[in-house]
Amino acid sequence: RKSDNLKREVQGLLNKVCPENIATIVQKISAIEVTQASQLSAIIELIFKKVLAEPHYCETYADLVFGLKTTFPEFPPSDGGKPISFRSSILNISQNEFEELIENFQPSDDGKAHYTCDDLELRRQQCKLRMLANMKFIGHLYLRQLLPAKIVGSISHGLVACGSAGEPPAEHALECACELLLATGFTLETSLYGQQVTHQVCSKLLELKSVVTPQGKAAYTKRVQFMIQDLLDVRAAGWSKKSFKSSAKTRGDIRMDQERDLIVERC
Repeated sequence: RKSDNLKREVQGLLNKVCPENIATIVQKISAIEVTQASQLSAIIELIFKKVLAEPHYCETYADLVFGLKTTFPEFPPSDGGKPISFRSSILNISQNEFEELIENFQPSDDGKAHYTCDDLELRRQQCKLRMLANMKFIGHLYLRQLLPAKIVGSISHGLVACGSAGEPPAEHALECACELLLATGFTLETSLYGQQVTHQVCSKLLELKSVVTPQGKAAYTKRVQFMIQDLLDVRAAGWSKKSFKSSAKTRGDIRMDQERDLIVERC
């Protein structure tokens, strides 16, 4: 099938991605004939899956998407709405990936029976890393003007919202909110909408930081409390500037980032 061949070809090219050859990979993917909206979505979904598997290449994959933004044709919608474009497909897939990661973070009660305690913890850690990678990627797409501020705002609000029974958000959700705002805050607050969103989310994080359980214990670990405080301090200091730069990290830079993160994880 043509679609299967397309996926294999794109996957093969994505497996070769590194900061030094991104222009070449963009050129080769651009040369692939895309004749259906489903094929366009398949390419973007493959890129998202690579991001979640290789979070240290988030910026590189965002550069890849940026390079492909005007490459593919638009397709007529099946419901008579707006044409399906590369940009609109990114928007839809970003939202779908986020919602899927949130829904699948905890296995169902029946699913838990198939895991040992250690396996459940490993699964939880892997899901959290995937969510953090997704937040970082969404942030970099926003910085390259590939996603609108409203998507960042909607996701940020969703992460800090309390559950239907009033229970506070899970720790991993707050970590993701901090990750997203650290990546986008400087640029986000250049608009009135962004200022409002950032103020609301940061105010909610400050409130959650002090939440206690019915037993009188802190609802969140010290690590998450420090993460929230770090975000608030960075914002108060005018943000650490996160904006689109044409020069990507080298393999050496990424290797050093990986080693540093491994040390932090062990601590």
